[in-house]
Amino acid sequence: MSSAELAKSIGRELPFLRRYARALTGSQSAGDNYAAATLEAILSDRNLMDGLDPRVGLFRAFHAIWQSSGQPVAEADGGSRAARAQAHLSRLTPNSREALLLNSIEGLRHDQIAEIMQISQAEAADLVRIAMDEMGRAISGKVMIIEDETIIAMDLKGIVQALGHDVTGVARTHSAAIELAGNARPDLILADIQLADGSSGVEAVNELLASMGEVPVIFITAFPERLLTGDRPEPAFLISKPYTEDQVSSAVSQAMFFASTEGLDAN
Repeated sequence: MSSAELAKSIGRELPFLRRYARALTGSQSAGDNYAAATLEAILSDRNLMDGLDPRVGLFRAFHAIWQSSGQPVAEADGGSRAARAQAHLSRLTPNSREALLLNSIEGLRHDQIAEIMQISQAEAADLVRIAMDEMGRAISGKVMIIEDETIIAMDLKGIVQALGHDVTGVARTHSAAIELAGNARPDLILADIQLADGSSGVEAVNELLASMGEVPVIFITAFPERLLTGDRPEPAFLISKPYTEDQVSSAVSQAMFFASTEGLDAN
């Protein structure tokens, strides 16, 4: 593969690497720093990509850096939320959360995960199963859903409740979202990008966060690459439409770790 072809193939996959890195760290800035370090490593040693599918090679290079750093979240000092999240993460089986994200959010097969993490395919499958079990029963909280399509909203509500979380309600518009949050403060917001009244789910979430403070958000969109440009504040958790139940379950479980406060119940 020529340098131009390699650059083009990496460019196609970079938004999704950034999505993975953000979900892994719970932070746009920390995730993007890891993605940038990965690109620097590939520029320094192109052999990291030789003989590999571009996506697998990119994620494999990232994973090597991630493993060597040993930092699951950024700036985890003192009694900060990040520190509490890191304490939760430290109790998980090593590499299980990474395998789960690669499988459920990025849609990679067990054999691809095995190549990225340099483990056996059977071990990759076991790590995904373990992560779903460990994260699914770790923390419960209150989830607010912002979604204008009734069928999708009910589907999301069922998935969230099956994970053991309470749903504070479903809002179809910007104004309804503001009202709902005023009635019951959520621990997590699950929001579509485009709402029924033509308003933006991003704008509704930004208004909510301005009044409520730090609350993790999972955005759902048919065009994730449009929200992963690095040009502005962007979501740490992003699900592509059409989504699967495993993708929603994984993202909600991941986000809840970074929502850890004394107000959440540890099971």
